[in-house]
Amino acid sequence: MSEVFAVRRERLRDRCRAAGSAAALVSRAANVRYLAGAAPTGSVLLLGPAGDELLCPREPADDAGNGRPDEHLRLRMLPASGGDPVVAAAGLLNPADAPSLAVEEHHLTVARHRAIGSVAPGIQLTDLAGAVEQQRIIKDEEEIASLRIAAEIADQALGELLESILVGRTERHLALELERRLVDHGAEGPAFPTSVATGPNAGLRRHRPSDRRVEEGHFLSVCLGARYHGYRCEIGRTFVIGTSPADWQIELYELVFTAQRAGREALVPGAACRDVDRAARQVLGAAGHGEGLPTATGHGVGLEIDEDPQLTPAAMGKLDARVPVTVEPGVHLPGRGGVRIDDTLVVRPEADGGPELLTITTKELLAL
Repeated sequence: MSEVFAVRRERLRDRCRAAGSAAALVSRAANVRYLAGAAPTGSVLLLGPAGDELLCPREPADDAGNGRPDEHLRLRMLPASGGDPVVAAAGLLNPADAPSLAVEEHHLTVARHRAIGSVAPGIQLTDLAGAVEQQRIIKDEEEIASLRIAAEIADQALGELLESILVGRTERHLALELERRLVDHGAEGPAFPTSVATGPNAGLRRHRPSDRRVEEGHFLSVCLGARYHGYRCEIGRTFVIGTSPADWQIELYELVFTAQRAGREALVPGAACRDVDRAARQVLGAAGHGEGLPTATGHGVGLEIDEDPQLTPAAMGKLDARVPVTVEPGVHLPGRGGVRIDDTLVVRPEADGGPELLTITTKELLAL
């Protein structure tokens, strides 16, 4: 695995050289982990002319779940009074060897940016922009394997919840139980705060669980994800509690299911991201639900739960093979509730079977 991280760093170094930067300073935690194998709290990664260093304010914990630093990296432990690792890293450079330094301006505060300039006045600062984030979009098969396991864990946790008694329990209680089950099945933790929504709350994206209790005849929407080896997946399902679904619930569910299927089927290498969004959005708009829809039909996942690419009406990019994304259309009817269906998939060419569905819990409308 060390070679993987070395190759990733070399790709970034080549990009920096092409842009005229002799060194790069990576400070965003997910980007540090992607390039270094681990991102101990507060650490930064310096790609310099004399080699690569991971600067840490404290000794990295020996925790496989949080990754381990690449053995080919030099580890530099900062003294307790070492100050800001970003500033300390910049201070290691010699302007004669590195006349320019690319930094993640989108991650640094103005104060930190100025501090770098004060300790390295002879070095020109340039913007690394989203170079590492762009590099992270296409996953290798080992990354996808971690996402696949994360999805299996989330499916297990959700499946067990569906077998339990739900009526009378609060959204908050169910969310806590789901997160406990994720850890029980091997997750490092939830990929994001678990959402459980019932009654008029159902169908809301990223609803924060409340003390509202589950009642018969209501929709119940659940959205959860697991984190495994740092990689995060997402699954969302909607059910009806207790009784057979009402006609309006069946119609709404079938509509969202149709939209979600259209989005999933549009996931082919070379497809424009906005065309995937349009495929799902058009189904809902044609049924009179065009207003109030979420800004995105889906998004990339990986070391963060919301990565590029974004599946939005204004998205400019195209999909590549081995890009994991969510497809999560939904409709919310104020005062009544709604439906959201959310899967994590990996874009694959038709020759490889088309989109790989990672979250496999049934999308049949169940009455629980």
